[in-house]
Amino acid sequence: MTRKDHYYNKAKQEDYRARSAYKLKQLDAEAGLFGPGNTVVDLGAAPGGWLQVAAEAVGDRGTVVGVDFQRIRDLEMDNVETIRGDMTDEETKAKLRERIGDDGADVVISDMAPNMTGEYSLDHARSVHLARQAFEVALELLPAGGDFVAKVFDGQDLADLRADVEREFEYVRSIRPDASRDSSSELYLVGKHRITAPVREGDELDVVVDDVGSEGDGVVKVDGYTLFVPGVETGDAVRIRVTDVKAKFGFAEVVEE
Repeated sequence: MTRKDHYYNKAKQEDYRARSAYKLKQLDAEAGLFGPGNTVVDLGAAPGGWLQVAAEAVGDRGTVVGVDFQRIRDLEMDNVETIRGDMTDEETKAKLRERIGDDGADVVISDMAPNMTGEYSLDHARSVHLARQAFEVALELLPAGGDFVAKVFDGQDLADLRADVEREFEYVRSIRPDASRDSSSELYLVGKHRITAPVREGDELDVVVDDVGSEGDGVVKVDGYTLFVPGVETGDAVRIRVTDVKAKFGFAEVVEE
C-alpha cells in the first residue's frame, strides 16, 4: 500500500474529511501547536479536515473558526464555526475578529494551495503568494506568543518569505509531514511565538531602571514590554543595547560610555 493510499484510507476509516488531517496531526506533534481552550483560525479551511483536527485538539473550551471561499459543510462539533468569504477582504476580517474576540487567536493555520498549472515556477510563486496572504492576516490576529502555520511549495521565493516570518516570530521551522505525498514539494513554515515587542535586537535606548527582578537583573519597561538588564540597580539612568527579543520579554546590556 502506498503512503497516499494509507492516509486516504485512514481518513475514510476515521471520518476525517481529507487525508491532509494527518499532516496537521503530525505538525502539531512536532511543533506543539494546540492546547486545551485555544482559539484557532483556519484559513482556506474547506473541506474541513484541519477544522476537525484542531477542534479535537483544543477541546470543548476552545474555538476553531474556518474561512474559505467555498462552502464548508457543517461539522457536528460545537466548537467549530465557519465564515464564507475572502480572508483578505475587510468585511471577512471584521467577522473573524468578532468571532475570536479582543484577545485574538492563539494559532493561525493555512493549508491553502493554488490551482495547479503544471508549470512548477508558476505554481511555486502562487503558493508563496497565498502563504504571504495568510501571514499578513495572521499578523492582524495573533497577539504576542501566538503561532502560525502555512503551506508553501519549495523554491526560489521561499527564502524571502521565511525571512519575513522570522522577523515576526521567536523562531521558524520548515516541516515536511510524513503524510505529504512523496511526489510533492510542499512543506510547512511554522512560526512559533509571535513577537509584538516595540524593540528589536541591536536597538539602543536611554532608560531608567524600574525595578530589580528575583534573579537580580534590572527591569526596564518600554511601552509595557519588559527588558531584563544585568548589573544595574533601581533608579539607574543608563543607555542599553537590546541583545535578545522574545515574545513577552527580552534582554539588554548596558552600553559602556
